[in-house]
Amino acid sequence: GDPQAGEMGLAAVPGREPAFRQGLASAVQYARSLGCHRIHLMAGRVPRGADRAAMANAMETTFTENLRYAADLLAQEDMIGLVEPINNRITDPHYYLNTPQQAAAILEKVGRPNLKLQLDIFHCQIMDGNLTRNLETYLPLTGHIQIAQVPGRHEPDSPGELNFPYIFKLLESLGYSGYVGCEYAPKAGTLEGLGWLRSYWESRGLQHGGTSKAAE
Repeated sequence: GDPQAGEMGLAAVPGREPAFRQGLASAVQYARSLGCHRIHLMAGRVPRGADRAAMANAMETTFTENLRYAADLLAQEDMIGLVEPINNRITDPHYYLNTPQQAAAILEKVGRPNLKLQLDIFHCQIMDGNLTRNLETYLPLTGHIQIAQVPGRHEPDSPGELNFPYIFKLLESLGYSGYVGCEYAPKAGTLEGLGWLRSYWESRGLQHGGTSKAAE
């Protein structure tokens, strides 16, 4: 969409369907060139001046139709479309898709196997908490996970509410084998901000890069 006009994705915004399709076509070209097989289909914001409740049905209908269109296009490229709930308590009060429950209901309604949930643990904690049960419930629908400490949105080992060693072990025990994206603002630069990962590998008996010391 047009960030200068306050847009943040278009998939659920009525009247912006042509722009959504144009943006999706461009995203597919970039993803193909990069060898990327997952594309985040951003729902977008409730239009300025509109009431969220009054717009709910129209935005869900638009989102559903756009997701079906996207799923059919992405299937031709062997790609997966992702939808991400973004909290409307801190990060974006106007974003349409806010909870994994809402996202799961829409994915079920759309009914396409190559559409998945992008579960950002930062947003999930702010909106609902109950992370263990939510991960158990929604992991089968999940195609990508993102992390950040709450509330500062910094490294997992920064001060905050979440016990990430527990969460990582939980993901392993549940059989999650996908990527975990580090979507946080490092407090002192990228390399220093990955110090927690080196420490985590060492605590698990792994070398830097995630390889087993025994294998070495």
